[in-house]
Amino acid sequence: MQYILFFIIAIAFSVLINGLFLKFSRTMGTKNNPGETQIRWGSTSKPAFGGISFYIVFLLSFAVYAIIFASKEIPLEFFGVLISSSIGFLIGLADDAYNTKPILKFLGQFACAFVLIATENYITLFSSDILNYSLTFIWVIGMMNSINMLDNMDGITTSVSIGIISTVLFALVLTQNTSHLYFWVLLGTVAALLGFLYYNWNPSRMYMGDTGSQFLGALLAAIGIYFFWNGYQFSDTSFIPKAVTPILAFLPSIIDTTCVTINRISKGKSPFVGGRDHTTHHLSYLGLKDRHIAIFFLSLTFICGGIGLYFNYELKQWSTNASIGIIGFIIVSFIFLFGITKRKHVHEEK
Repeated sequence: MQYILFFIIAIAFSVLINGLFLKFSRTMGTKNNPGETQIRWGSTSKPAFGGISFYIVFLLSFAVYAIIFASKEIPLEFFGVLISSSIGFLIGLADDAYNTKPILKFLGQFACAFVLIATENYITLFSSDILNYSLTFIWVIGMMNSINMLDNMDGITTSVSIGIISTVLFALVLTQNTSHLYFWVLLGTVAALLGFLYYNWNPSRMYMGDTGSQFLGALLAAIGIYFFWNGYQFSDTSFIPKAVTPILAFLPSIIDTTCVTINRISKGKSPFVGGRDHTTHHLSYLGLKDRHIAIFFLSLTFICGGIGLYFNYELKQWSTNASIGIIGFIIVSFIFLFGITKRKHVHEEK
């Protein structure tokens, strides 16, 4: 009952705080201002306060856990996640407020990865620490940019984040670790996202801004390391499960970022300059409504998470055929979405 009560209160708090932001301020953090470098899918200026509510509920969830489970020691690794997520929040807040230069954002993302490594939150896929550290830097910086780039249409990043975090919560339930610190904090984070989704669902009244996408990017990258890359209580911790599981869990954002990067570079454009050429946009060009695209990405995230949970916690053994099947699913998903981006559309921006 305490988990259900906490979850309901966190959702209500998220709805309330976002509602207050929406009511009392219409200017700070507003997107689609003239001269803005990031191109938004919608044409209407909207406040970008969602990220602030994420961070507040995230901190409150940690504080409540520390009070209720006072006898339990907080591991050093989690303080690394807390600091890294806070840095992500601050660099996103600075970008929303001052439109900072890309190099400053990159340095902030580099700092997030460094903090995680310094607090023993790094990928352990290889026997070489140098390779593990390098892959961790690539993963953290890449994921923070991927989540930021995915925030290009109403409800997309919010839905995908809910799907990824829900997969982790299910993993903790399956391993009977509901008193785990991460379970409590991530339960609060999902509640914050659901409360924000009320305002972010198409037609949205609010964006999460870089404040939200950078915070979520850092947090998701960290839990990706702990629960997916490093095989949290996996029965099969061989190379292929550990390498494929995180790709599967984050597949929608990874595919979108990969498609956009390939297409923009092939046209001689920078992959970091905004545009209406994401997989989400191309699905819209095919005739899907914005809310249907959000449902599609949420469903794909849940399907990917479900496959990972089944093989890692139920089947508990990856056979050769299973590995081939999962890798094949990843490849087919990429080919499908990448193929859509190569179609010529009447409404496509040239």
